[in-house]
Amino acid sequence: MSEESSDIGLIGLAVMGQNLALNIADHGFKISVYNRTTSKMEEFVAANPDTPGGLVGQAALEDFVNSLKGPRKIVIMVQAGGPTDAVIGGLIPLLDQGDIIIDGGNAKWTDTIRREKELSEKGLRFVGSGVSGGEEGARFGPSMMPGGDPESWEHLAPIWQAIAAKVDPDTGKPLEGAEPGKPVEGGFPCSAYIGPNGAGHYVKMVHNGIEYGDMQMICEAYFLMKNLLGMEASEIGKVFAEWNEGLLDSFLIEITADILQENDPVTGQAFVDIVLDTAGQKGTGKWTSVNALDMGVPAPTVAEAVFARCLSAVKEERVAASAILTGPEASFDGDQDEFIKAIHDALYCSKICSYAQGFQLMREAQNEYNWTLNFGEIAQIWRGGCIIRARFLQKITEAYARDADLANLLLDPYFLGEVNSSQSNWRKVVAAASVNGIPIPTFASALSYYDGYRLARLPANLLQSQRDFFGAHTYERTDEPRGKFYHLDWPKDPRPQYEI
Repeated sequence: MSEESSDIGLIGLAVMGQNLALNIADHGFKISVYNRTTSKMEEFVAANPDTPGGLVGQAALEDFVNSLKGPRKIVIMVQAGGPTDAVIGGLIPLLDQGDIIIDGGNAKWTDTIRREKELSEKGLRFVGSGVSGGEEGARFGPSMMPGGDPESWEHLAPIWQAIAAKVDPDTGKPLEGAEPGKPVEGGFPCSAYIGPNGAGHYVKMVHNGIEYGDMQMICEAYFLMKNLLGMEASEIGKVFAEWNEGLLDSFLIEITADILQENDPVTGQAFVDIVLDTAGQKGTGKWTSVNALDMGVPAPTVAEAVFARCLSAVKEERVAASAILTGPEASFDGDQDEFIKAIHDALYCSKICSYAQGFQLMREAQNEYNWTLNFGEIAQIWRGGCIIRARFLQKITEAYARDADLANLLLDPYFLGEVNSSQSNWRKVVAAASVNGIPIPTFASALSYYDGYRLARLPANLLQSQRDFFGAHTYERTDEPRGKFYHLDWPKDPRPQYEI
């Protein structure tokens, strides 16, 4: 290897891979690129001849590996699962001890744990790095969540922190995006070491689950304004634009305002009205929900957002059912402006609960996998570059600065105050939606979560009695210390009680 060797390499030149490679090159790092289809690599390099760092195309995998400085750092940007394993398998014979493979795809964290273990046994190092922000984020500054051994992060950090989005360290406000060749300087980089093995991809998975919840909540706010208040899409878009100037300031609110004010170029109708109401998904929301169930952590709002997408997918069934099933006809005779404010408050309170669930899930995961997660820092690196970037996240960073061991975001003074001042509007919206037959699964589940969490006593006493009756599953008593279990001999009379 010569002094002209590249600082880093990247495999996989789909849109995300291309944009990440250009971002790296724009920050002055020389990068070698490889793609299974050589012509795609050649076209990409030819189209971008003047990046500050330089793009070097390699047609052969061995030449690609040999073009890198040691310890080699190789980013894989291919489809998760089998394709990623195949690329890793092809690299292993060509690498030296201590070289680092970085998976920048949407891998399942358990796959990342497995890969790190397998590569470690071969003397190689592995980083599973969540990358959020879509195509634009990859190009001009994503949020990046790397996990792996700390030594690997030391080698990767100069590049990852240079190319990540930047936020003001005091306010958390994102700094303006860069132009090609003019990277953002200064600010807090939206990339930090998350933890060992699969921690980075796990946090990215929870990010995506929260994203599912955010998107569904926004859809429910839109649906209420459309179906209960009878507002046109462009009117609703203006409401979202106003909301984006306040507490709900976020990327998703901003693009929702733009979408709702867009007209279809073919028909001239509101664009959103000609889009079929079936939503796709790639599985990360489901992973989050399944993991919450596996670990016994209540995360109903994310799960409801996943189920809402599933329900949207059975379009033909819903069309047929709409001719058979009945419900109330929506009508509204109140003050429209007041109800729009109530929808705003319902959206904000539901959002607080959704994030509380996500952070509870991460708190339990660190116990399960022996990680030490910095929740305030995680919220900070989500403040810029990623899909859920929002002003609200700064409040989470501040909450964990006040109490690093905070059990639940709802218990933080700021969030407690927000929910206390807004919950009457939240309840008003959920009640109105129910009375008028408008589905609001995330608003309603978030409210039920809040009410369940705030109650010292739930009806699980009856549930556990049922379990003891039919399956001798035992119960604890209110007049005895926790941890002592009993069983009632239900079939007989009199019924003796046995301590288990």
